[in-house]
Amino acid sequence: VQLVESGGGLVQAGGSLRLSCAASGSTFTIHTLGWYRPAPGKQRELVAAITRGGGVTNYADSVKGRFTISRDNPDNTMYLQMNSLKPEDTAVYYCNARSYAGINYWGKGTLVTVSS
Repeated sequence: VQLVESGGGLVQAGGSLRLSCAASGSTFTIHTLGWYRPAPGKQRELVAAITRGGGVTNYADSVKGRFTISRDNPDNTMYLQMNSLKPEDTAVYYCNARSYAGINYWGKGTLVTVSS
């Protein structure tokens, strides 16, 4: 499975960005797609995740009510709509795919910079 992120950039506080993650390869093996970012004391923290059917989503407390994750299975693409961005949201955002067998795949990341 290969993952390519896009949509990062520079935005002012209070603004919005939409990240995309395009999956290719053995996408039929993917169960969960998610977004991660570095966090103090951790390698990466979960920002949001969504299961294959889209029926289950999970968000970090810090982004609940501001970020929305979605996926388009036919196109094997996942999105993260980020609204009301804060300077503390500044990070490299990584796309993650977890297979039914528990294997993790990672994209190279896309940089989001929120200016105050």
